[in-house]
Amino acid sequence: MTDIRTALVLGATGGIGGEVARQLAARGWKVRALHRNPMALTNRDDRFEWIKGDAMNRQDVIEAADGVQFILHAVNPPGYRNWAELVLPMIDNTITAAQASGARIVLPGTVYNYGPNAFPVLRESSPQEPLTHKGAIRAELERRLQAASSKGIRSLVVRAGDFFGPGSTGNSWFSAGLVKPGKPVRAMFYPGKSGVGHQWAYVPDVARTMVRLIEQEDRLPVFAAFHMQGHWDADGTRMIGAIKRSVGQPAVKVRAFPWWILPLMSPFSEMFREMREMRYLWKEPIRMENASLVTTLGEEPHTPWDEAVKTTLSALHCI
Repeated sequence: MTDIRTALVLGATGGIGGEVARQLAARGWKVRALHRNPMALTNRDDRFEWIKGDAMNRQDVIEAADGVQFILHAVNPPGYRNWAELVLPMIDNTITAAQASGARIVLPGTVYNYGPNAFPVLRESSPQEPLTHKGAIRAELERRLQAASSKGIRSLVVRAGDFFGPGSTGNSWFSAGLVKPGKPVRAMFYPGKSGVGHQWAYVPDVARTMVRLIEQEDRLPVFAAFHMQGHWDADGTRMIGAIKRSVGQPAVKVRAFPWWILPLMSPFSEMFREMREMRYLWKEPIRMENASLVTTLGEEPHTPWDEAVKTTLSALHCI
């Protein structure tokens, strides 16, 4: 590595991309952020070097990646729109840029890659046989990274549960299901069954984990993948309880998520179609094992439940 450590972030205005970028900058990294129109951003972080360009344009990504040690690939189409047409071409551009620059690709991973044959405990070696369209695309992303490793192109995948935290978007179950951003918490709509566990991941913890792994580059194989234990809610009550305590309203009503409405709305909304497909992840407990991560880092970064939830609600202007 050079004395000046440089990372390119694709998706710096998103939740996980922005958080990783901020943590890297705080640790002395030079951060380049690719954006289609950076001058139009009203909350632009001036610690980053903003570069005008499009992740769909291969030459833009190659030029932005020149001289960097890492490329964080955290760019996703909002609201699940046009995934098939956009997601795979973008990862191909990033792979080409990494080959040209010698950088390692860092990808935030999910549980969507897995089907029921891998449940209930997900390990890095668990088979990836997804049931859904989106899951198939996520699995293909990783397959292309693994294929690129045969050419010496390095990558790191950190898989985690459903995101919540500052900067989490309307794509997350926390802000699209449990609460309504910008409104006080008067009621909650919980997607899971009573007594069924669920895997959550606090965005700052995920970012901290990625940064710590990035800074142990010499210990990582060409293709590296790690699972985070994150915030494991064993019976579906821990997240609800933390929200109630954070807003100081122990009597907040908890209702079942209205899954019945999604088939009615799906013809008019790609986001609702994708949410409907993900219902299988709420029907049985799915837990991620982090033994490999703990072996590498010694521990997993973990923010206490109440602190993480209260910070998230404040960021969403629900408190």
